[in-house]
Amino acid sequence: MSSKVQSKGSKAKDHQPSAQESLPPLEANVEAIHFLNSLRQEELLMLFFSETLVMVSDAGEPQGELTIEVQRGKYKDQFGVMAYFPFVHAFSRGFMDKILCGNSILGYLSWKLEVVEQHNQEFIKFHVLPMERKMSLLKQDDQLAVTRIIKEGEEVKTEVTFFPWHSIAGFVSQAANLVLLRVMAWRQTVPSNARFLALDTEGKLCYSTYQGLGSQTIQVGHQQVEVFIVEQTVHSEQGIPVSCQFYLLSDGHLAKRIQVGSPGCCMITKVPILREEDDIEPHPVFEKKPLVWEEDMELYSRFVARKEELRLSHNSYLRQHPEARALISDFLLFLLLRQPADVVTFAAEYFGPFAMRRPPTPALRSSNRPCPFHELEPEGLEGEEG
Repeated sequence: MSSKVQSKGSKAKDHQPSAQESLPPLEANVEAIHFLNSLRQEELLMLFFSETLVMVSDAGEPQGELTIEVQRGKYKDQFGVMAYFPFVHAFSRGFMDKILCGNSILGYLSWKLEVVEQHNQEFIKFHVLPMERKMSLLKQDDQLAVTRIIKEGEEVKTEVTFFPWHSIAGFVSQAANLVLLRVMAWRQTVPSNARFLALDTEGKLCYSTYQGLGSQTIQVGHQQVEVFIVEQTVHSEQGIPVSCQFYLLSDGHLAKRIQVGSPGCCMITKVPILREEDDIEPHPVFEKKPLVWEEDMELYSRFVARKEELRLSHNSYLRQHPEARALISDFLLFLLLRQPADVVTFAAEYFGPFAMRRPPTPALRSSNRPCPFHELEPEGLEGEEG
């Protein structure tokens, strides 16, 4: 159930419940919600590009241009959190029966094509009474706020409607519709029996359906291209259904658009370079093999070279210090003659006299034999004593 606030100029009027509000709430069906949930970010990134179509009359005369751009945009929410979302910018400007008219859409969407924020504007420059309509959609916590402003001449009407967020599952905004059509073209399929939610031209919640009309070959310039045709119908609860036919190339580019019952159409004048999904090769997997360095010629060569380098260095040191060889030989000879049970203590006693800090041996032996492992004084204490 939605809630409304209406105003006309500066005076607010009491709102009377309409017949639509007494009807059961509209709901998207399972097929529509399942299709939206199947969308993948990697898939949508392939559909980010810009395209321009020419608006032509029934006689084939150019009347204006339609540009649609989908890209990744930076969006800051109401809490100041920055994130990247699909950003849609579409605008058209041209003449209809020699009357200037235009339409623009700016919208941020989630990666499941849920509306985050959208602003669209439509104007018709009638000579007597110019008309301008604006509609803003903004997600606020757990609800969607829809603001409509209609200006006819000097009269301005404003209407604000709030929809609980849980009640609009499967809702497709105008910006989301442009991306959704590209998805259908990319997949070359239309969800069967899917019934989405949308807003009609009066800002009323209604159903939106899509129907695949098959493939067809059309002429674009000097080339013939195959297109996938999708017809979208917005089923207004109070007016007649509005249908548009979209002729889509295999990568999502729009080749032609026709609004059923309206004169003229929009179409491309040159076939774009079709985008294709890159074949991503799997990362190579290298098996971890045990390292047998003896069998590796480079490692074995380095080992032999290092071994020879150390041997020469050791021999050179011993030649320069013959006392080292004599000292070690004497210790081994003495060790083998005594064959002590505690080799470590024996070695400490043997080499003890060579220590510079060892206290002098007393002339008379004491029963309290000094420990050969004397404690070294900390460097800091030595400095203080000095």
